Amino acid sequence: MNIAFFLLPKQEVTCVTSDSTLRQTLERMEYHRFTAVPILNKEGKYIGTVTEGDLLWYMKNAEGKITFENASKFLLKEVPLRLDIKPVSINANMEDLINLAKVQNFVPVVDDMERFIGIVRRSQIIEYCEGIVAKESMKAK
Repeated sequence: MNIAFFLLPKQEVTCVTSDSTLRQTLERMEYHRFTAVPILNKEGKYIGTVTEGDLLWYMKNAEGKITFENASKFLLKEVPLRLDIKPVSINANMEDLINLAKVQNFVPVVDDMERFIGIVRRSQIIEYCEGIVAKESMKAK
């Protein structure tokens, strides 16, 4: 099985850039109802994943200096990321993908030049496995 089989391509993934403001990031996450989104640099390389918690803790630790009204003055690249959401290469084996999916809701996928090309959602892997289990139970009957 190839990782590309599970890939949700970049153009269908909600991403932000490291130069996005906190307000842009919050609004994009709210609009799409996501709790985490990949961060890309100007060259399209994956540099991390920002979560609602990262934004919340950053605002809390700013001790009242950041409000929603002035959040457009603060850049995402200033926000420390608590989780190290690792990407997988499109050429990696399925075992690598599954090991990351066990601890991440989605796995960012990069090409040979480390450019972001999409994600694999954990739910897609589970649905695929569910199909295999269902076929096996039908054979057993």
